[in-house]
Formats: sequence, structure tokens, C-alpha cells
Amino acid sequence: MKVLIVGGGGREHAIAWKLRQSPKLTELYCAPGNAGIAALAERVPIQAEDMDGIADFAVAKGIDLVVVGPEVPLAMGIVDVLKARGVRAFGPDRSCARLEASKSFTKAFLERHNIPTAKYKEFYDKDELLAHIGQFGFPMVLKADGLAAGKGVVIAENAESAREAIEDMMGRRVFGDAADKVVVEEFLSGVEASMLCFVDGSTIVPMESAQDYKRVFDGDRGPNTGGMGTYSPSLVFTEELEDQIRERILAPTHEGFRMDGLEFRGVLFIGLMITESGPKVIEFNNRFGDPETQVVLPRLKSDLLKIMLAVTEDRLAGQEILWSDERAVCVVMASGGYPGIYEKGREITGLDEVEGDALVFHAGTEAADGSDGRTRLVTAGGRVLGVAALGASHEEAREKAYRNAERISFKDAHYRKDIGAVADAP
Repeated sequence: MKVLIVGGGGREHAIAWKLRQSPKLTELYCAPGNAGIAALAERVPIQAEDMDGIADFAVAKGIDLVVVGPEVPLAMGIVDVLKARGVRAFGPDRSCARLEASKSFTKAFLERHNIPTAKYKEFYDKDELLAHIGQFGFPMVLKADGLAAGKGVVIAENAESAREAIEDMMGRRVFGDAADKVVVEEFLSGVEASMLCFVDGSTIVPMESAQDYKRVFDGDRGPNTGGMGTYSPSLVFTEELEDQIRERILAPTHEGFRMDGLEFRGVLFIGLMITESGPKVIEFNNRFGDPETQVVLPRLKSDLLKIMLAVTEDRLAGQEILWSDERAVCVVMASGGYPGIYEKGREITGLDEVEGDALVFHAGTEAADGSDGRTRLVTAGGRVLGVAALGASHEEAREKAYRNAERISFKDAHYRKDIGAVADAP
């Protein structure tokens, strides 16, 4: 089968790496891809948001399946465009993509179907929002309603920082149109965890759990990022908790799709807060999480392409999906200054020193020709590499991931040193 992956980050590199293991795969393309993906797939110089360009290429090449990685083309309706051209795609249509493209749409969905989540209120006007600072107490959670590359959430500890965040969002418009509407939520205390699920018209199947680290600095300090590291499985998950999530969240979510006429097919990412009163939904995403994918897919023993095809054909219920008992940890190496201003074009060295059984997923890299005629690997984004490792225990995987991250370097490289640093790790 001919497969085209849309996107060019660490998530797409992990998807390409896993799809390459399928005996069904004959040709693999990625638009636009990155320097690491180039070793697995033929790169196509089309941007992920160029829906007509993607569709034209898919038709011309006779692509059997398009796998959409990022949230923006999904929100724009790329699956609808491909379907209209007779091209099969893995991912939700534009109607379903509102579950990520609009925080308020998701909050209303959760409330309507009695799915546990935080209390919330929507605001369109900056002055009205300023007048309601601390409505649910502090910390105060403010979310840009639209897509903001995973950075549109601010947790304000006091009134002063809340006013500054509101000014950034609705005054200085640092998130652009995404903050035309701002959702204020009750702050939930507990432990965050992530659950990705394969979903088709009749079935929702959870993958192995993961835990993500959003804040840029150790100790969960600093601004939110797209994700600075992750591990799988989440150490807070127990059989009892998984049963609660299936009963209170997964089942009513899938039934809610049916009741609301949402024909969701693809991956539903559920961000969870495990509170004293049980699991609650923080957010929905419509695709594989990044960097959660980099620890979940290495633990998948089954054929990913076979699963994806089953999802597009509503055959998910008949699939046997097997997982490894190994633990996985991924450390994200970022450019200095991320998620703010950072430099690109910094040469990356040390990849040839990484152990053979470690996994390095490229997120923001490119190949560049130097003045000496030598092709170099350079940084091309805020999150540059995800260094992942598997181990028989959590600590073994964590030690291996950090051991190999230390062998890689580029100017001003930054990564958290506490990914997976949990005292009760098994």
C-alpha cells in the first residue's frame, strides 16, 4: 500500500517509523517531513495546510491512505477535501475536529453528556473577563479557545498574573485569532495523564496510557510548551482507575458522538486530571499526541497500518491490538528560548554516538549544506529532537533516554532533567 503522512514533527517521525514495520506498506511519503523522516519516507515539498496540494499529490500518486498528523489541517477540513477527491484518510472530519479546534465546543460537549470536567465560563470581551478575575478562585486557568500550538493555556497564580495573561491574550493578541474567545476554568488539583484512543463509528479502544510534561522548566515551572517529555505507561494508572475512565469518560464520549451526529474516525487524545474525586477531562485532541506518540507507538506490538485501515472501514472491533510490557521514556531536546524566541540553524552533533536500541525522533531538524560542501544536520524548530528509550523497568528506560540525550548537542540546547522522575516508579 502507498501511504502519505501529513506533517513534519516528532509525532510524524514516530508514525513513519512504526508504519515502516508493516508488511502491507510498499511506498511511504511525508509532506513536508523533516531531516529524520527522510530516512524512512520520501519527502514531498507540500506544506501540511496546503489541502489542495496534498489532495492533488495523493490522487496523482494513487495514494491508498493519507495519515494526517497535525491539528491545523484537520481543523481546516483536510479529511473532507480528501474524501471528496476519493482518497481515504485517517483522521476526523472538520465537524469532529471542532473537539480540538474550539475549547468551548468541547466543554459544552462534556457538560451536555455528563462527562466529568472542570467548571467553566466563556468570555469574548477583555473588560468583562478582567471584571471576573478569580471567578473560580486561584490558580486561575485561562485557555485561548482556538488552536495555539499547545501553548494557549495559562495558569495564573494570582490576580496580577491573571491580568497580565488576559492582556497578552486579548490585548496584545499573542495567540492571534485563537484568543478571540477565552475559556476560564476551575483549577483541578491532581496528577495529569494522557490516554490516546483509536475510534471508529462503533468502537473506542484505548491505547496504553502516557504522562506528558508541558512546562518548560524542571519542577513544572515556566510557560506551557508543546510538550517537553513523556513516559508510558502512566504510573498513576491502576485497573480500578482504568475501569473508571472507561465507564465515566470513554463510554459516554462515544455515545455522545452518536447522539450529536459526530462520525469520529481516527485518534482521540484525552487529557486527564486524576483528582481525589476521580478522573476528569482537561481537553480533547483529534490526533496522536506529541510527544506521547513517541512513547506509545514503540510499545505497540500490532501492525499500525492494519489498525488504521480498520478504523477507516469501521472494523476496529475485530482488531487484536497488543502492547509490550516494556516501559518507555522520551526526553525532548529544545532550542534555547523555546517556547519564546529562539535561533534556528544550529548544528546538531553526537547522533552517531547514540546507542543502537535508543530511538531519536526528529521534531525540528533540517539538512543544510555548509561552505565546506559538507551536509550538516541543523535545528529548524523549537522542539528539535525526542530521545526515547525502552526498558524492562521505568528507571531503566529513563536512565537510557537521558544517557543518550547527553551524547547529543547543539548550541543552547535545553531539556528538562526530571522527565519521569517519580519516587514510586516500578
